Amino acid sequence: MEIIIRETAVKGVLTRSNLPVADYSVNPYVGCAHGCKYCYASFMKRFTNHPEPWGGFVDVKHWPPIKNPARYAGKELFLGSVTDPYQPLEARYGRTRALLEQMRGSGCAVSISTKSDLVLRDLDLIRTFPNARVSWSINTLDEGFRRDMDDAAPIARRLEAMRAFHAAGVRTTCFISPIFPGITDVPAIIRRAKDHCNLIWLENLNLRGGYKKTILDYIAARYSSITPLYEAIYARGDRGYWAALDEEIRAFAAAEGLPYVRDDDSIRRPFTAPPLVVNYFFHEEIIPSAKRAKARSAQR
Repeated sequence: MEIIIRETAVKGVLTRSNLPVADYSVNPYVGCAHGCKYCYASFMKRFTNHPEPWGGFVDVKHWPPIKNPARYAGKELFLGSVTDPYQPLEARYGRTRALLEQMRGSGCAVSISTKSDLVLRDLDLIRTFPNARVSWSINTLDEGFRRDMDDAAPIARRLEAMRAFHAAGVRTTCFISPIFPGITDVPAIIRRAKDHCNLIWLENLNLRGGYKKTILDYIAARYSSITPLYEAIYARGDRGYWAALDEEIRAFAAAEGLPYVRDDDSIRRPFTAPPLVVNYFFHEEIIPSAKRAKARSAQR
């Protein structure tokens, strides 16, 4: 797919965040060349007037120098709430790196979400931030399925980047999301990642908006045997699959010696402790659960 690239001037790149896990969100780009078929951020098209399909456009943001970065000391910046800050165009434009360089030494913390190994370029810069954390989304070990779903880095490269950051002393997260019922092998991914991460997040596939039909049509065409399962979950609202998977992963985590919880408090745990496995299957529980964890951390 040809990608339409535009460079645009913006007043700023730090936006106060409603997310419970950060104080500010940072998105150096609008749109994402990874073009994930299940991407919730595709809703951004409604606000940016892009006629191109999701994955077919990227706006490159240019902002003025950030005034007095030290005023963000103690705050957390989340890079990548509606775009991948290390999508391929970052190699050319370096807008994520520009942000990190502007904020270096400010005392703010950074949390980065990506599906790329390009983030390795900035390892030495990222590790200078207090409580830095980098998350890689991995919802399959099957490259065929991965290629059907996104144009991001192969899974092996994501895992290798995770290993390198963890070895360098940077906290890492394996974000098993979205979990495709009957397809994503959660225990297999945990086994591959557990020695190289501090946190494992589990999030269910939540179908909404325009991509719901895209995914259901794909399942019908490629995985017809589990079509009834998807109809039960996404047409009738049956939560039985997620409840059963919850119990399965709880038992699996216990057998592996991994804490299985609903709140993420991993930033306060010793770096060498086994990773927390955090269940965020039910989206309506994410915000209050995460807010409680953030409040507890702030009190310490």
